[in-house]
Amino acid sequence: MLAISLAQILSALIATYCAAKAAMRAGRDIRHDVFQRVSAFSEREVAHFGPGSLITRNTNDVQQVQMLAMSLATLFVTAPMLGIGGVVMALRQDVGLAWIIGVAVPAILLVSLAIVGRMVPLFREYQGRLDTVNRIMREQLTGIRVVRAFVRETIEAERFRVANTDIMVIGRKVGSLFVLLFPLAMLVLNVSVIGVLWFGGIEVDAGRVEVGTLFAFMQYVMQILSAVLMASFMAIMIPRAAVSAARVAEVLASRSTLTEPAHPVTDLPTPGSVEFDDVAFRYPGAEHSVLAGVTFAAAPGETLAIVGSTGAGKTTLISLIPRLVDVTAGAVLVGGVDVRDADPEHLWQGIGLVPQRPFLFTGTVASNLRFGREDATDAELWRALEIAQARDFVAQMTGGLDARISQGGHGAAGPVALRRHHPGEHPLRQGHRHG
Repeated sequence: MLAISLAQILSALIATYCAAKAAMRAGRDIRHDVFQRVSAFSEREVAHFGPGSLITRNTNDVQQVQMLAMSLATLFVTAPMLGIGGVVMALRQDVGLAWIIGVAVPAILLVSLAIVGRMVPLFREYQGRLDTVNRIMREQLTGIRVVRAFVRETIEAERFRVANTDIMVIGRKVGSLFVLLFPLAMLVLNVSVIGVLWFGGIEVDAGRVEVGTLFAFMQYVMQILSAVLMASFMAIMIPRAAVSAARVAEVLASRSTLTEPAHPVTDLPTPGSVEFDDVAFRYPGAEHSVLAGVTFAAAPGETLAIVGSTGAGKTTLISLIPRLVDVTAGAVLVGGVDVRDADPEHLWQGIGLVPQRPFLFTGTVASNLRFGREDATDAELWRALEIAQARDFVAQMTGGLDARISQGGHGAAGPVALRRHHPGEHPLRQGHRHG
């Protein structure tokens, strides 16, 4: 018996290790797939889901699926084996008391299904509220300067308080149902034990059953009901994981409107030329087109300025050239080739884009400089900094080109000053392929 117990412990450890390893790898693969899918999205798909929701789906939602995968590989295997084994052994002890099992097991299952059925919509609402909290938090962090400049700290704090309270209310409802399951299940378990002792005692008094057999039967009943409790715990995890899996699957099932051509063109007959041929563009759901009937041509070496009031479509027009979005009508030609037929990588490599708002990534000064051209030498990096009038303060930073900077350039005097330069004078962003 001692050897069997030790073998059982060792087997449980190995099973848990293998389950954890498999679940972690599944989570890694799902996160990778979601990231790859989102990376291929156009601005239209990103706006549809929202950055906050996409982050939640690739973190919290994947984690819920990952936890379910681990539980399925352990509890979902153990519970049926315990239950089936307990039923077989209980029937071997006393068939006459088997009706107690037939009543207790369905009772626990009915309690579990009733509670789980109420949890599903709550979990779906909870994930939506979590999206809202992440969205508000992201907006406040990225727009902290605007919030402080317009003295809106109190208003933004109230927005977050409302969203935080909403998710707390849903979480409290879920928690109330969760804690309700186990007392009800224990009630059924204890009533079953009482039933075994009561009706079994009658059998013992009549001399039809031995006391040892009765206690063995009671142990098997507890084993069966414990297995059902384990299955009930799994039933609680499944609804939330199912909601999260559906949200992740929605992202994976989405296809970018920017489809790659079947036969991508890499040979551009007139390199450097840009031509708009009766171009029109309308955002989804908009009543009017932002651009309509736009026709012009820019030859290599020419400088073309697009002038217009706010909201006139200047940024949209520029976004059509590297194909960040696709035209609604007409065609945009770069190098004499429609951008929808050109190889995306080849197209982006030939475009130097200075975004309206410069953005610095977490890393070093050099890694941000090489975002436009990975093979740039240190001498070329210093030359770019000199043109941008940023060489002096970068040289004063600890580490120089290897100085660490945080996302957006915050947390270091040098990168913050770098962001204050006019984007048009900022050669470090030249060659930025994705905008």
